[in-house]
Amino acid sequence: MKRNALALAVVLALSATGIIVAPPVLSIDLAALPPEEIRGNISYVTGGVGEDEAAALKRASAAYPLQLQFVQKAWPRDEFLADVNVRIRDHSKSVLLDTVSRGPFLLAKLPAGTYQVEAEHEGVVKRQTVAIRAGKHERAVFVWAPSEETRPMRNDPLASVN
Repeated sequence: MKRNALALAVVLALSATGIIVAPPVLSIDLAALPPEEIRGNISYVTGGVGEDEAAALKRASAAYPLQLQFVQKAWPRDEFLADVNVRIRDHSKSVLLDTVSRGPFLLAKLPAGTYQVEAEHEGVVKRQTVAIRAGKHERAVFVWAPSEETRPMRNDPLASVN
């Protein structure tokens, strides 16, 4: 028992120093994961259309300090959004990332710091401030009001059912 604890302590110490690099804990289906893109110093991936791609992005999210999710209120249930214009600015208001999300998820590798995230869908802009801390994962969800197509009709008898 003591030998196993000592071996584990040695492996952890060597991993912390970078001498031993541990394999990723998460198993990610790379075939379902959209390709990672790089803009300046920011690497990111967007997508999540379809069950396999959405599941792959959710599993991969732990490897990215920032996870953004885009949702529109709808009836009978909320809907994921794609084609959302996303702009991320740093503390000095410099644009670090300006892209269009190809699905309801955007994962980004950002250094620790505070960022202003702006998401625009069909002319409606939403903003959130996110604080990224070293070794931590931050999630921000952007929610838009229902569109005319996603609202229940006034005389719909099912509209009052939750």
